[in-house]
Amino acid sequence: MDLNNKMRTYSEGETNIGLVKEPTQLAVKFEAKEESQKKGTTKTLNVLSLFSGCGGMDLGFEGDFAVLGAAINEELSPDFISKRIDKKYVKLTKTRFKTVFANDILDGARNAWVNYFSERGHSAEDYFTESIVDLVKLHKSGTHIFPKGIDLVTGGFPCQDFSIAGKRNGFDSHKNHKGEINTSDTATTETRGQLYMWMKEVIEITKPKMFIAENVKGLVNLSNVKDVIQSDFSNTNDNGYIVLEPQVLHAANYGISQSRERIFFIGIKKSALKKAALAELEKSELSRKYNPYPRPTHAYTIEGTTLKPFVPLKKVFAGLEEPDKTKDLSHLFYSKAKFMGKHCQGQIEIKLDGISPTIRAEHHGNIEFRRLSKENGGNIKQELSKGLIERRLTPRECALIQTFPPNYDFVIEKKNGRKGSFLVSPSKAYKIIGNAVPPFLAYHLAKRIEAIWDLYFKK
Repeated sequence: MDLNNKMRTYSEGETNIGLVKEPTQLAVKFEAKEESQKKGTTKTLNVLSLFSGCGGMDLGFEGDFAVLGAAINEELSPDFISKRIDKKYVKLTKTRFKTVFANDILDGARNAWVNYFSERGHSAEDYFTESIVDLVKLHKSGTHIFPKGIDLVTGGFPCQDFSIAGKRNGFDSHKNHKGEINTSDTATTETRGQLYMWMKEVIEITKPKMFIAENVKGLVNLSNVKDVIQSDFSNTNDNGYIVLEPQVLHAANYGISQSRERIFFIGIKKSALKKAALAELEKSELSRKYNPYPRPTHAYTIEGTTLKPFVPLKKVFAGLEEPDKTKDLSHLFYSKAKFMGKHCQGQIEIKLDGISPTIRAEHHGNIEFRRLSKENGGNIKQELSKGLIERRLTPRECALIQTFPPNYDFVIEKKNGRKGSFLVSPSKAYKIIGNAVPPFLAYHLAKRIEAIWDLYFKK
């Protein structure tokens, strides 16, 4: 049975999941929502998500999705599992967080987000495709854009200008806030490399109790960029936030079968903190009790007697049929780019006993091979002996490596229009998957922050 179709049959609210009504590009509705809360219940924590992409961070912070059982260390994370789905998958416990606003300039990301998150009770009107610069300017001109009652702002601000895989222009990006080539010779706060400053503007407008900003590890080694960004965030609302020393988290140390390192900045509103929490957070060394960063659960770059072994790719792909045997469009359509020689990026074969290279926001010739032929140096002899062909990773395989659940559709055909046309094409699917924060990594962060939220903040 095809894994994607199989996962659709499990549990309440996941039965017979099909495509929702074809998402359309909606005009911005300039009526900010006041998020209400029922009395007598655990308070929902409202999240405003920026640079949301297809929602890796959003999904992770909400929980309530399927992941590999092997990805969970039950000794260290006994409250992660809501229920067991089968021998391979478990369902994660739902958190207190709820995404009430999402934003990205990529239409494909929005369409995928709306298609999936509408099944989780979200509305297409929660997602805005205007640039963060334009949204902030509209809000400052008197049009209410951002909801009130925001507890947390998250954002993986654009990383291409800081990535080792990119041109590393840093603050001097060659693209503007809409992703267009910058015609000016001088970089400004509206260029892609400085969009974190507009995230700072949103924080100043919404005044959340906490914010989380994510970027590539390469930012750490690019001049003094990390220190500048940390300092800029600290100046939010006249030094109203404590910005902790950012930490680099390696995905494989958290049960994710991928070599992916990301830096996270966490800012906490001083005036919202309890007196004891404020005193602790202002110390040069943070005690574990008050540390918002999650502890590793698996041994990849670190060791520990309570850590589980890292999760190899063979566990991720177990039970997944070949693309020619599936009806899952995210697995059926994939890059057919030929092998170009191992001197080029993306021309290696993944190692089933190891972890995946970083899933990048690229497509066609830069997607790693699921397997190479014997002639091109393929080493997965057991599969080659069965006549399985040389091919690259499919969008579905990339998404599973990123820890998106099997029932998240990435390649989406248009219901109306010419045959073979897509609402989200395979090439766009590769891009939005590679751009995402692994949902399960975000979940680790969410569960840790959820656990200390009441320790930190006044009622």
